[in-house]
Amino acid sequence: MRAVVVDEPGSWQVATVPDPAPGTAQIVVAVGACGVCGTDLHIFDGEFPPTPYPITPGHEFAGTVSAVGAGGSGIAEGTLVAVDPSLFCGTCAYCRAGRGNLCASWNAIGDTVSGAFAEYVVVPTANAYPLPAGFDLRRAAMIEPVSCAVHGVKQLDRLLGARALVIGAGTMGLLLAQLIHRAGATEVAVVDRNTARLGLVESLGLGPAAADVADLPAAEFDVAVDATGVPAAIESAFGALRRGGTLLVFGVADTAATVTLSPFRIYNDEIRIVGSMAVLDSFGPAVELVTSGTIDVGSLLADPFGLDGYGDALDAVRSGTGTGPKVQVVISR
Repeated sequence: MRAVVVDEPGSWQVATVPDPAPGTAQIVVAVGACGVCGTDLHIFDGEFPPTPYPITPGHEFAGTVSAVGAGGSGIAEGTLVAVDPSLFCGTCAYCRAGRGNLCASWNAIGDTVSGAFAEYVVVPTANAYPLPAGFDLRRAAMIEPVSCAVHGVKQLDRLLGARALVIGAGTMGLLLAQLIHRAGATEVAVVDRNTARLGLVESLGLGPAAADVADLPAAEFDVAVDATGVPAAIESAFGALRRGGTLLVFGVADTAATVTLSPFRIYNDEIRIVGSMAVLDSFGPAVELVTSGTIDVGSLLADPFGLDGYGDALDAVRSGTGTGPKVQVVISR
């Protein structure tokens, strides 16, 4: 089969590699579409420490079951599936406490083992979620990022009647903003320096939208979410909170990055600061949110690339120049 292989940081090729075969309790998925996200940039740049090289990346994907291994009962060949890429050990203290996303031996399809920028990928049967027959695989590949956003919103409380701020109008910011609105926030303001994205904010029924927090009609919020990982943006989100507010740090920052926040204000104003790491008990709800149309993912999709255009897809994500926030690779055979 053909697959993207990142041989080492900064170097990739489309290579012919052996077709995967399912082991016990595994299936093979013929990939239909796979999203490109910030983690893929970190992997390509050598900035994601768990990743070994060479590797076939790709963790936001959906496709059709093409082979079923022993013990893979329950999912038949030909079934459309979305796949949770999380691989937890199940035995460490975090897994036993029900916090598998913090697993001491955390792994993930496309991050630490071969992923879905390929014609086929082998996955645990338990990680595959059946989809309605005929469901669009490009929208289905959005289920994984939605599941991350679902876990993020679960970290927040007091959303009913709240005024919320989301910094970053990329894929994750717009998914988070939709979920926060659905969870009962009366206003979800969105800020992004890329003003070309602000029209999409309004078309999703969100807003107000602005290029800077200072440009918003009001500047105090009950909840603020950073979906960029940029230290200055995190500081701006913190500064926009009213007393008793909550800051969710959702975007992935560089491991060496730091922010400057007032410890007196955290104490005196009872500010809560929470993080959100990947997926935890949120993939099933994400399947329902996407397949029911409750969350609009189709409006976020950019024109797709093929496997041979993987480098261009990375560039589109890096520069923010895709025709929509979410860049995907569509697999044709």
